[in-house]
Amino acid sequence: MKNYDIKDRSLAKKGKLRIDWAGKEMPVVKQIKQRFAVEKPLEGIRISACLHVTTETANLALTLKEAGADIILCASNPLSTQDDVAAALVDYGIPVNAIKGESDETYYKHIITAVKHKPQLTMDDGADLVSTLHKEHTELTADVIGGTEETTTGVIRLRNMAGAGKLNYPIIAVNDAQTKHFFDNRYGTGQSAIDGITRATNILWAGRKVVVCGYGWCSKGIAMRAHGLGAQVIVTEVNPIPALEAAMDSYQVMPLIEACKIGEVFITATGDKNVIDGAHFAQMKDGAIVANSGHFNVEIDISALENLSKSKRRVRPFVDEYTLTNGRHIYLLGEGRLINLAAAEGHPASVMDMSFANQSLCAEWLVRMRGKLKSDVYPVPEEIDKEVGQLKLDSMNIAIDSLTEEQEDYLQAWESGT
Repeated sequence: MKNYDIKDRSLAKKGKLRIDWAGKEMPVVKQIKQRFAVEKPLEGIRISACLHVTTETANLALTLKEAGADIILCASNPLSTQDDVAAALVDYGIPVNAIKGESDETYYKHIITAVKHKPQLTMDDGADLVSTLHKEHTELTADVIGGTEETTTGVIRLRNMAGAGKLNYPIIAVNDAQTKHFFDNRYGTGQSAIDGITRATNILWAGRKVVVCGYGWCSKGIAMRAHGLGAQVIVTEVNPIPALEAAMDSYQVMPLIEACKIGEVFITATGDKNVIDGAHFAQMKDGAIVANSGHFNVEIDISALENLSKSKRRVRPFVDEYTLTNGRHIYLLGEGRLINLAAAEGHPASVMDMSFANQSLCAEWLVRMRGKLKSDVYPVPEEIDKEVGQLKLDSMNIAIDSLTEEQEDYLQAWESGT
């Protein structure tokens, strides 16, 4: 019986080549896959994964399958799916329900398909799978051993669920691992967001005034890469600490309403809704480009933009031109969805190597800890974080020092002083 829904299965050959190419940049995941193939730590475990269907995710899925898991995959964003990758995974025997550009109705239909897999482990980008499971099929949560969440947005949602007493099984916040957010969020998002905007628009960054909304790890990466290309970076924030950090990192810091009067490119990465709203659009210069790098498409108030506009047209792939009633033009990229996957290929494989290594090892750890954890959001175990970091260093042929016995004793003592 057909248990997948993809665009075109004939794309599988192309997808396999791209998956193999990404795999060459993922040596840590490769080492874990080799061990999993022997030990089979996930033998017979049903996994439902709601992730961006990319070449890197494909290598994760194949690693979990090698570990003995029975895995089904759906998209975590309607525009992030790479259709050739979806076709290749179906050829490899992994059911995929994801089509690039799918409607919201189809998106949630695909999530329901993953829910009906009756998962024992869940893997999420954004917590839509976990949310749907808890809201519509609560009875299935009793059999779930645990789950993982890889995004800042998703971790916020899950902590809110746990705080409200609504989370029915333990979940590991993979996003918060040091080997994830220090690298994936900063270097991955920094490069891929700029890549997506460049592919969509072909703009020159040098000399351009770029407004980065928020200054978390993702925004730090975006600001760093835009600055490296010669842009004049302006940061907007609501928290005084990261605002101060941005100022000391040499960026201009000001309220968004003021930045709108001078900015040329606006990039959101906050995890909140309506960060850019009607009041901001009304202040923007003619030709302003607006893009989102947060997980969901709520950061830009698109309905407010439409209310201010007298016409809209698609001028390039992933570029919609809105003509405002005041005659100015605003260009919205990727329908307000995360631009690095809507218009580009997402993060480079070498940085996703660490993120998906964490996913793989956390899945193994959750199965080993079955029945021992309360329903809450947990950090990645420190030993896993360090193992991933060490494996990555090994793959890069980088050696580091070790503490001597005397140094270890000193760090554990309190008596020694000046």
